[in-house]
Parts: sequence; structure tokens; C-alpha cells
Amino acid sequence: MSAKIFAPDSVRTLDDFERDALLIAQVLREQGVGPAERVTLKAGNSPAWMATLLALMHLGASIVLVDQQEHAEETRRIILRTGTKLVLCDEDAPLDAGQEALHLYELLVSAAGRTPVEERLDIETWCDLPDGLIMWTSGSTGSPKGVVKSGRKFLENLRRNAAQVGHREDDVLLPLLPFAHQYGLSMVLIAWLVRCSLVIAPYRRLDRALTMAAESDASVIDATPASYRSMLNLVTRKPALRPALDAARMFCVGAAPLDAPLVERYVGEFGRPLLDSYGSTELGNIAFATPENPVACGRVMDGIRLRVVDDEGRTVAAGQAGELEVDTPDAMEGQLAEDGTLVPLPEGWQRTGDLGYLDADDNLYVLGRKYAVHRMGYTLYPELIERSAAAKGCSVRIVALPDERRGAQLVFFVEDDEGRETAYWRERLKDLLAAYERPDRVVVLDRFPLNRNGKPDKRQLERLAQE
Repeated sequence: MSAKIFAPDSVRTLDDFERDALLIAQVLREQGVGPAERVTLKAGNSPAWMATLLALMHLGASIVLVDQQEHAEETRRIILRTGTKLVLCDEDAPLDAGQEALHLYELLVSAAGRTPVEERLDIETWCDLPDGLIMWTSGSTGSPKGVVKSGRKFLENLRRNAAQVGHREDDVLLPLLPFAHQYGLSMVLIAWLVRCSLVIAPYRRLDRALTMAAESDASVIDATPASYRSMLNLVTRKPALRPALDAARMFCVGAAPLDAPLVERYVGEFGRPLLDSYGSTELGNIAFATPENPVACGRVMDGIRLRVVDDEGRTVAAGQAGELEVDTPDAMEGQLAEDGTLVPLPEGWQRTGDLGYLDADDNLYVLGRKYAVHRMGYTLYPELIERSAAAKGCSVRIVALPDERRGAQLVFFVEDDEGRETAYWRERLKDLLAAYERPDRVVVLDRFPLNRNGKPDKRQLERLAQE
């Protein structure tokens, strides 16, 4: 069966889609885009976005990926910092009033009716670029950082990914993720590398996405925990959407911590777990659970090393928690300084700032960020408290505020779509947690605010905590 690209208003074979990309490449070449030229791509998920990405790879351009919803001011800083000469965007993408840009629709119009002058996509020049991709961290805990990546290393990391997870030519991938970020981009290019089908669905309209999943026979779904929770609620209210989840062979998840109760609900409903993963924009994809080994974040991929160390940098025994360090050939080249120069990444082991442990079978358990709070004479890790509460059926996010007497105040945000009273949750948390872990204040939300990458927005929660 020939691989296809499914979109809300079109279905194209992958071969025809690549022909479209070659035509767009001709238009961009006429605009002066050539090898090593930096081009900013700021657009939402669409066939035009994917075709433009492949066209830029074919031309050997340095591709600066920016989220379609990024603020105009931050976009201006990115354009100046990267030295971008051409900006490609959607018509509704936020840009400064004076910023010149070429809309993707204009590219499609200019490409229509042409005949390709080349037979196939050739990405070797792009692969050789040390700055083939410039991406931005989500900024959930601070200002976004420019991450500079080699095209060849990025694709090699995806080949490891596809081999471990088991993507196949007959798969239909449905990534419910923004394509401008690490996880979403990974799935787009894995579909292209494996030569399998891809569904480009409106990931913010999960009802429509599930309808497309059923109609396209999607076999692998990738999404954040928040989206999986919403999908489960959707199919409970609208059973007609359930076949899309019944038919999928893998539910893959990443980009945010995964709660064990949510995994158990999927096993109970569909007989298949959520398969967790671990990685970062800076270091690439690291570890994956698989249907054959659906344990935590699974094992680290072949060719990549991971160790767990204590505060003195000594490797700890299996089952003991510590900071995760990674040594990978797929890591970023470095970060982009404010003046646009590259700050190279040192070779060897990289600290991640994440807490976790390896079990006796080398399965990776990620516990959260290594962010300590000193309170009442104890050293606490808020994300470990969050996971402990989640394991007992309470979904919380914690913000620590300075406190002269106690060392820190803990503000607990509880996610509860039933809207139960603060007193209920305070009493519930009292039963779940030790006295020194309990909240000073509880705030009930129907759902946590999320950033553009589908992660809980810590900066917004910090603002709410200070109100």
C-alpha cells in the first residue's frame, strides 16, 4: 500500500507530496534560498508546513523553527538573533507590523502548474550542516533557548527511535502535537524516513482528530498526557469516537510527566498501556517503552548511554534515585548566544537536571526535575511529591514560594473537573502526604494551564500562586 499524507481537506500519496515539495523548492530557490541560508518557518501544522520543511531540507537551508503562536516580540528577537533573511509563515502568524514575510499560501500558488526540474529530494547538503535545525525549548521554566542541531544527527536519532519503537511501512501515524517542537517534528520525519502514512490532524480539536483517526485507520497515536486524558473523556461522552482508539496498536506519550492512574485507565478501557518516553530538545530522543517492554520510559536506545549519579557525581545502584546524565552522539551542536554565535556543547556526559533511576532490567523511571525546596528542616522535591499524590489519584502541581519562617510555602494546584471544594482536597492531601509535605494553600482548577508544547505552564502557575 502506498504511503499517504492525510489532511482535513486532502489526501495525497507520499510520492505526490514529495513532488509538491520539489516545486516549492523551485520557488524558494528563486527567492534566493540556497545552502546554509537561514530561513525562519513559523506556521501551524499543515501539509504546506510539511512540504515547505522538506523543500528547505532539499535546498540545504538552515531551518529556524518557530511555534506559530509565538509572540511577535519574541519572534522578532529570534529573527535578529539567527540572522534570518527570509520568514515563511501562515497569514495569521503573529509578526511585527513591519516584518516582511512570505506566506505559505503564496508558495503554493507560485508552485502550482510547474513541472519539477529534479526527480527526487536530496538532503545530503542539509545533513552536513551543523545548524540544519535551530529549535527553541518550550520555556516552561524560563526564557526559550536556541538549540542548534545537525541535520544528520537529528535524522540518525529518529532512525534509532523508529527501530526501538517498531514503526513500520504499513503504519499510519497520528501525532497530536505541534510540529515545530522536538516531539511533533520527530513524528513527521519518522513517517518520511520509514515511508509510512501520516495524519495531519487539528490537535487542538481532539474530536475532529479522532474522527480523522478512524477514517484513516491510524495505528500509532502520539500525544501528551493531557491530550490522552481529554481523549478518554471525549470517548466516554461520545462513544461514536471510540473506534479510533480501539483500532490503534500503540499509544505513545511524551513531553510531560505521565501519571500511573491514567496508564491504568487506558489498560482497563483498551487493553493497551500508554507507552512513555524520555528525551529533550537539547539531547534528542533517549528512551522509549514499547509494546514488548511497556515499563516506565523503557530502555535507552542503542548507541546512547545513560547513568544515574548522586550529588558527588558517583554512579548509584539500580533502584536508587539520582540525577540523570546522558552521553549521546545525537546531542545538539550547542546553544545560540544572544549575539547569534554558537556556544558549543562539551563532549561526553551531559547533566540533564532530571531525577530518576534505573531498575534491575535497565528500565528508566523519570521522577521529575532536580529542583529542591528546603522547608521545615527537610529537603523536598516538589515533582516527587506531585508523582506521589498522582499515584494515589490526586493530580497536583506545586509552586514553592519563599517564606522566612518555614523556608518555603507550598501552593498546591489541584486539577479537578468536578470542581470539589478546597476543603475536600486539603483533607485528602492531609491523608496522602507527610506533615512536612502538606500544602500551605490549595487552589482547585478544572484543568491545568498548558504551554504551546502541551506541558503544564509553570510560569502561569507561579503567577497564580502569587495572587
